[in-house]
This record gives sequence, C-alpha cells and structure tokens, in this order.
Amino acid sequence: MKIVAVTACPTGIAHTYMAAEQLEKTGRKLGHSVKVETQGAMGIENELSMEDIDEADLVIFAVDIAVQKRERFENLKIIEVGVQEAIKNPAALFNPVAK
Repeated sequence: MKIVAVTACPTGIAHTYMAAEQLEKTGRKLGHSVKVETQGAMGIENELSMEDIDEADLVIFAVDIAVQKRERFENLKIIEVGVQEAIKNPAALFNPVAK
C-alpha cells in the first residue's frame, strides 16, 4: 500500500525528524511504501509531489502544528495524530491500513 505522511512540530528540530524516521521504518517493516514530508525549522523538506499524493492510499499527519499546503490532500483518507504518538507507537497508525 502507498502511504504519504507529513510530520511537523512547533520547533521542527528533533521530533519532526524522529517521527518521520519512525513512520518510514515501521511502514517498510509492515510492507508498505511510505514517503514522508517534513515541515520543520528548515521549512518543507522532501516535499511530496502531486504524483506521490495522487497515488497514495492513505495520508498520515503526525503534527502538532497546522500542515502547510494542506489543500493538496483534499479528498484523501487522512489519519491525524500528534508527533509523540508517531514516535512512540507508529505501528498503531498503520492498523487502519491492515483492515
């Protein structure tokens, strides 16, 4: 399954990237293709292309602040959680995919 994600926290220094790493690592482990865009202190990094978004079966927002350019994800199934949840229990975010 193809999954895209956005991670972002208020400072955008550590937790944004920790959540991105956890989602990518866990997604691969569960057999999914996962691309993660980070929105942190450096702005948007690894920005998802419209092709990535259009092909996605699921969107995960692991964010503690508003997602920039959120309109790109309209009409897609979105799971939205805080950054800490993505860091501490990333496998739970993929459960809806398995159902």
